[in-house]
Amino acid sequence: MEIDADTRLVTLIGHPVEHTHSPRIHNTAFRAQGVNALYVATPVRPDALEAAVEGLRALQFLGANVTIPHKQAVLPLLDTVTQRARAVGAVNTIVGQIEDDDDGATRGTRPLLRGDNTDVEGFLDPLENQPAAGDLEGGEMLIFGAGGAARAVAYGLLHRYAPRTLTLVARRPVQAEALASDLADYDEAGAFRVRTFDAAAPAVRSARLLVNATPLGMHPEPEATPWTAPDDIGDGQIAYDLIYNPRKTRFLRDADRRGAAVIGGMDMLVAQAAAAYAQWTGRAFPRDAVTAAIAA
Repeated sequence: MEIDADTRLVTLIGHPVEHTHSPRIHNTAFRAQGVNALYVATPVRPDALEAAVEGLRALQFLGANVTIPHKQAVLPLLDTVTQRARAVGAVNTIVGQIEDDDDGATRGTRPLLRGDNTDVEGFLDPLENQPAAGDLEGGEMLIFGAGGAARAVAYGLLHRYAPRTLTLVARRPVQAEALASDLADYDEAGAFRVRTFDAAAPAVRSARLLVNATPLGMHPEPEATPWTAPDDIGDGQIAYDLIYNPRKTRFLRDADRRGAAVIGGMDMLVAQAAAAYAQWTGRAFPRDAVTAAIAA
């Protein structure tokens, strides 16, 4: 598609962003449906986040995605935030030029920016397509990490599977405790447990689902892993890594060798991208075209 004066821009805001596949995914989708838009990735350091958001307004971007480390920090910089994103406490999708919205008041006549969180449905979609997921209801689950991605995972699991226990394993327990407190209204069964990595082994062994919501294992450090004792993982468990570059992290390789079912982050990336794309364009995501492009 030719870039012209009517081309609308969408960007990924994060730091780093060199690992991302999002430009390929969304530009493939735009081309497949003849949408006059272009997706780019822009590294934004934390001290430049506010200026970057103002730039989205000034340049009238069609929208944006938000990734580590900005998913939580971006909330107060937006004009409106959906109920889902506010409950999670993190935004991964920004939609530009919203004229009116039920989620909040406008601020004058400038272009509005609405924040949403499509990570929730993006996370749940591949999990629900996993045959082993049929036994998750009311089971024991564990999340490595307590940042923005972990918040979306926890919110989704509480709503969909009502876990008996949902253990948060974090280097900083105070961060995990804050996550549990923020989502307490959705935790009717009192499922949350907080553990440090040093004390998490029993919970790792008993959990039906293990989710890596940390950056450990992401390019350019593919041999990092949230769990260095792979013998604690085995048959009957599901290991789910939100990282998509590399496609199969050390965490997933270790789990796979020990008989666990594994889900990679690329499946989640495509599912959350589909939800964001629909909000930016009003169209159904061309999943077949995108899947073929990724495979190539």
